Amino acid sequence: MINNILKSIFPIVFCITLILGCDAKESKIAPMSTENTPAKVELKSIDGKFQLYVNNKPFYIKGAGLEFGKIVSVAKHGGNSFRTWRTGNGQQSGKEVLDEAQKNGLMVTMGIEVGRERHGFDYNDSIAVKEQFERIKKEVLALKDHPALMIWAIGNELNLRATNPKVWDAVNDISKMIHEVDTNHLTTTTLAGISQREIDLIKERCTDLDLLSIQMYGKINELPKMIKDFGWEGPYMITEWGATGHWEVPKTEWGAPIEENSTLKASNYLKRYKTAIEADSLQCIGSYVFLWGQKQERTPTWYGIFLEDGKETESVDVMHYLWNGTWPENRTPQIQSFTINNNTAYQNVVLETNEESLASLKIQDFENDTLNYHWEILKESTDLKDGGDFENRPNAVKFKIISTHGGELKFNAPTEKGAYRLFGYVDDGQPHAATANIPFKVN
Repeated sequence: MINNILKSIFPIVFCITLILGCDAKESKIAPMSTENTPAKVELKSIDGKFQLYVNNKPFYIKGAGLEFGKIVSVAKHGGNSFRTWRTGNGQQSGKEVLDEAQKNGLMVTMGIEVGRERHGFDYNDSIAVKEQFERIKKEVLALKDHPALMIWAIGNELNLRATNPKVWDAVNDISKMIHEVDTNHLTTTTLAGISQREIDLIKERCTDLDLLSIQMYGKINELPKMIKDFGWEGPYMITEWGATGHWEVPKTEWGAPIEENSTLKASNYLKRYKTAIEADSLQCIGSYVFLWGQKQERTPTWYGIFLEDGKETESVDVMHYLWNGTWPENRTPQIQSFTINNNTAYQNVVLETNEESLASLKIQDFENDTLNYHWEILKESTDLKDGGDFENRPNAVKFKIISTHGGELKFNAPTEKGAYRLFGYVDDGQPHAATANIPFKVN
């Protein structure tokens, strides 16, 4: 199917694109049918440029990845789509998710749970593969006619630590089944990163897919070049991108990855979108930023662009700007610096048990709002997974606060030896907050 798309050039479509192309990028509301009927979703190629169409209107994906809630927020900030990782998230059914999307004018790339080799799924087990196929077919049949459905994402990062190429045979069979029972929607699969091996396997074994999906973090700036170098000539979208990965950052001497503060993250989001997503206007049909919510992964603040209490970080401001061309009326506080005893996170902060220390968090706020500060010490996480698998939040540690004044905190280090992080949170009385943390070790 990808090959067929590559060969399709329709002059009449080119004219339509000239007329409607600008509207696609400015549209904040998905072009849904006014009737309760499935959306017709197509990919078209005009002179080497791929364009997604929804109900015959150009559609550039301005999306976010989310699992629970926050759907209203995506629409409020100018997004037009979101993606999921499975048809049921444990709190809502797939239909309930799609209903809420439709209510807010959003289209959905619906994830389908597919067994991963790294979790023990054996693609040499024909019975297990068939059972999975039948389960997925039921899920597709149940949701295929929903007006908010746009694309089926078959599995998530199935290539991560996978060795059996038969996984791609299974993905192709699922894609064929979907196209047989659902003639209105597209199929894709998401890759963790990109390599020549994966591109070759997809070309050889997954010819039924309509487009490719790629998930990259700190190295996403290299993606447009990699797409060309590895010979991918079809359309693609980016289904996860955002903060620099915990595997990509410097570490302390005791091995703790150093998390970028919320302002540095926001700056990187803007650069990465401009240089890696927006820059490829020929093959990239849009993206889904990760994560429009909050989760524990190495820390409670690393990947979510919302905090645990629901406040928005500065990265939400950036996405609002990218999706609308204007900044929000009230901006999130920005971090200028964060130190413990005048040392940054990159200077291997080591304290003695019960030692009195001074933390300083300097903030700039565009509107000079009254700022509220909150401090927390967590033990360094030991529940370390990969691929986004569930992790438990580290325990909070009781510590003595000697005094606080604005962004300055005098405190005593924990009395127990070990690795910790001091978290600083600053909100502006609005639903916005800045955050940073410094790993430190107690001797």
